[in-house]
Amino acid sequence: MDYQSMYRQKLVTPDEAVRAVKPGDWVDYGGFCNTPAALDAALARRKEELSDIKVRTTLSLRMPEVIKVDSKREVFTVSNWHLSGLDRKLHDQGLMSYIPMVYRNKPHFYRKSNLPVDVAMFVVPPMDKHGYFNFGLTVSASRAIADQAKTIIVEVNEQMPWSRGGAEELLHISEVDYIVEHTQPLPIVNPAPPSETDKAIARKIVEEIPDGAAIQLGIGGLPNTVGNMIAESDLKELGCHTEMLVDAYLTLFKAGKLTNSKKNIDRGKSSWTFCVGSQELYDWVDHNPALAAYAVSYTNAPHVMSQNDNLITINNCVEIDLFGQISSESAGTRQISGTGGQLDFLTGGFMSKGGKSFICFTATCADKSTGGIRSRVVPSLPAGETVTGPRTQAHYLVTEYGKVNLSGLSTWERAEKVISLAHPDFRDELVKAAQELNIWRWSNKLK
Repeated sequence: MDYQSMYRQKLVTPDEAVRAVKPGDWVDYGGFCNTPAALDAALARRKEELSDIKVRTTLSLRMPEVIKVDSKREVFTVSNWHLSGLDRKLHDQGLMSYIPMVYRNKPHFYRKSNLPVDVAMFVVPPMDKHGYFNFGLTVSASRAIADQAKTIIVEVNEQMPWSRGGAEELLHISEVDYIVEHTQPLPIVNPAPPSETDKAIARKIVEEIPDGAAIQLGIGGLPNTVGNMIAESDLKELGCHTEMLVDAYLTLFKAGKLTNSKKNIDRGKSSWTFCVGSQELYDWVDHNPALAAYAVSYTNAPHVMSQNDNLITINNCVEIDLFGQISSESAGTRQISGTGGQLDFLTGGFMSKGGKSFICFTATCADKSTGGIRSRVVPSLPAGETVTGPRTQAHYLVTEYGKVNLSGLSTWERAEKVISLAHPDFRDELVKAAQELNIWRWSNKLK
C-alpha cells in the first residue's frame, strides 16, 4: 500500500482540520508534551462560529489558546485530568475544571464508561515507512482516546521523539482522518536545584534501597532529588518501572546503574507511560530499544508493577494528618494538581516482595498569611481537602526529621510516629490535638 499517497490525501492546514469540530462536541487533546499547538490555535480562531465545545487535556505546559480567546468560558470549557502550575492558576480563575481520577483507570474511563470523544488531536512524530505514527512522549491513555474518537487529527512535529513499546504506543494512518504539519520545540521542564532539606530527606530514602531494586519516581523536586542521589550512591543493577520518565533516570543510566537486569517483568527495559523533562531526556527516548512505553493501565496497575521484587516507589505530598491520611493534590478545596498515580504506586510498592512505598515531604512550608512557616503535619485534614492516599494505604513517611512505617499500626501508634516527623516547634500542639482526638495513649513518648 502507498502510505505516502494516503498521507498526502489527508494532509490539510490546521484551519481545515478543525472544521471537523461541530457545536456541542467533546474534543480531546493529547496532553503533556503531546498537546497540539497549531490545532489548538486554529480551534481558538473558530470561537465566533462555535458553541458548547468541551475540551479535555492533561497537565498543560503551554497556555491553551482556546482559553486565551475565551476568558468567560462562553464557548470553550476546558477540563483537566492533572493540573500543572499554569493549570492551577487557570483553575483558581474559574477558567479550567478538574477531572478526578486514579491514573491507572484513565484508559478504562474511555473504554468502559464510553466517554464521548468527537474529535481527538495528538502531536506525533513523522510517520514511518509502514504507515504508523507514534504517541511519542505521552502513551498514557492516547490509544484508548483514539479508539473512542469519531475523528482523529494528528499534528506532525519533527521534534517529537519516537517511543518504543511496550504496548499501545502506535496509531496507523488508516485510522487518521486529517494530518497537519507543525514543527516547533517541545516544552522543556528542567528539574529545580535541590535544597539542603531535600537532600536530607533523600538520604533517608536512599539508605532503604537495596541493589537490584526497581524504582518509581513521582512528579516533583523531591523524588527527582532522590533519583540523583541514587546515581551518586554505591547502589547497582537498578530498574525502572514508573509512570513519569524524568531526567533522574537518564542520570542513573549515565552513571551505569540503570540496567533493569533484576526486574521480573520487562527485564532489560525501563517501563514508563509519559515523559516530561529536558531536551537531552527527549533525545534519549527517541527510538531507544531499552525503553518500553506502555498505556498507564499497565504501568500503574498494582498487580503488574508488584511482580517486580524490591519495587521502591517515591512520591511527595502537600499535608498529612495524625491518622496517616495523605493529601497530595489540594489545599482545602483548592485543587493544586491531581491524584495521578500516587495511590497506584502506594499500593503496588507495598504489594511487591521486598517493596517499599515512600511519601516524602518537608516538615514545614511558608505561610503566606503570616509571613512565617506552618506545619505540613496537621491534626486532621481541613474540610474539603482531598485524601490522595488513605490512612489504610500509608506505608513509609519521610521528612528531614526522620522516617516512619505506618503499616499495621493503631491510631495512637500512628499519632506518635507522625508527630515525630513534624518540626519540633509544632510537636506540643500536635500532641494536644492528638489527645483531643482520643488517639494519644498515656505511654506515648516522642523521641
